[in-house]
Amino acid sequence: MTSTALRSRAWKLLELVTTPLLPSDYLDLVSPLRAGADLRGRIEAVHPETPDAATIVIRPGRGWRGHVAGQYVRIGVDVDGVRLWRAYSVTSPTSRSDGRITITVKAIPDGKVSNHLVRRVKPGTVIQLDQACGEFVLPAAKPAKVLYLTAGSGITPAMGMLRDTRFADVVMVHSAPRPEDVIFRNDLHDLVADKALRLVELHTDTHGMLDVARLEELVPDWAERETWACGPAGLLDAAEAHWAEHGIAAKLHTERFRPTVVVAGDGGEVTFGKTGKTVAADGATPLLSVGEEAGVLMPSGCRMGICFGCVTPLKSGAVRDLRTGEITEAEDGVLVQTCVSAAAGPCELER
Repeated sequence: MTSTALRSRAWKLLELVTTPLLPSDYLDLVSPLRAGADLRGRIEAVHPETPDAATIVIRPGRGWRGHVAGQYVRIGVDVDGVRLWRAYSVTSPTSRSDGRITITVKAIPDGKVSNHLVRRVKPGTVIQLDQACGEFVLPAAKPAKVLYLTAGSGITPAMGMLRDTRFADVVMVHSAPRPEDVIFRNDLHDLVADKALRLVELHTDTHGMLDVARLEELVPDWAERETWACGPAGLLDAAEAHWAEHGIAAKLHTERFRPTVVVAGDGGEVTFGKTGKTVAADGATPLLSVGEEAGVLMPSGCRMGICFGCVTPLKSGAVRDLRTGEITEAEDGVLVQTCVSAAAGPCELER
């Protein structure tokens, strides 16, 4: 008998012994990061960055394929007995020698996962991981002049790029409420001291909101620079309009952490068919949030309408896309993205 056949018979015997669990379930307890297992990571450290932001050091499992600077990773975290998925930019360089990666998380009001990661998670916690993805990355050929335009936690993908690639001429215009709210402030000023960055740091509590029209004053050659912008929707909307007005839209690359809401739906009762729950929903709250608040186990992913990890069959009624205002009606089990769809009248989801 071949060794392969012997291994197969041994595995089947183990399955009989361990039923109703599988041998792999026990291996997951002993070696969750092993090759061949579902991709996971172990949190090894949590480093505070600001009063409401922290960098999480993660040791990924052996199936991790690496990342490109600027990309994000989806992580699955168990919070109060429910596994929730969120997407965060990778803030470590691709060349980190110990194989660890970092994400940097800002706690947002009522954010279940962000507050858990910043304030409560402990080293040793095992989390689920997806492979890195995203198109907010640097080109293969280095631009001669670079501008990063960021605000708040929008600095996270830009920091991943700054740590990964040095440029001869790079400027960052970053906005945060106060100096103590600037994530990576010490790192940024170290780069300035090394002459690896020119930093324009603005504080909205004293300087007001960043007006892209001020770029003429802050960075006189802004139009000559390849620009990566990330931050609140208002800043990105203004930047896209400004670059388009000057005929250089192709030089601007943006990353949105949340979809732009164009119009709210009408709202209505949402029924989750499998669980039998029915709740009232307004026309502006994503169905994903409606379900989670009702205690329904909802699939989720990037929460930005990009990854399609949240798609769910729409059994009846209609929903409205919060980005475009487009109405989708139930027919033949059509799938809808619950993270960017709201109720447009009574509707039923197959959850």
